[in-house]
Amino acid sequence: MTVVKTSVIVLDCAAPEPLARFYADLLGATAGPDADDGDLFLVTGRAGVLLGIRRDPQHTPPTWPLPEGTQQVHLRILVAQDSLDEAEREAVALGARPVAAEEDGTRPDKRTTLRRYADPAGHAFVLASVRSAGG
Repeated sequence: MTVVKTSVIVLDCAAPEPLARFYADLLGATAGPDADDGDLFLVTGRAGVLLGIRRDPQHTPPTWPLPEGTQQVHLRILVAQDSLDEAEREAVALGARPVAAEEDGTRPDKRTTLRRYADPAGHAFVLASVRSAGG
């Protein structure tokens, strides 16, 4: 019998609560501390836990997209094609910092389907358009 499992990406940062709120607001989810681990905040949506944010007092933010930086992971947030501009406005209003395509060496014309950002703690994420919100 296979044991039911799930996985979640956990981002490290010095202050997990504000970053968890950022992603909860961005994803239309909720954020709160994990009952068993005071250093872990969980971002939870309709489908369950979407993301974990863990306190690491020694965390050094990535400097992506600079070549000497370390992109540890990036999130790809899927958005309906006709909602990309609105999603970008929401992300920036919540504290995301746009990263120009030229900074990471990709073609600027990809901006119609993919937009790059750093979250308030410096982690990379993209808003990527899809033909429909479901996939």
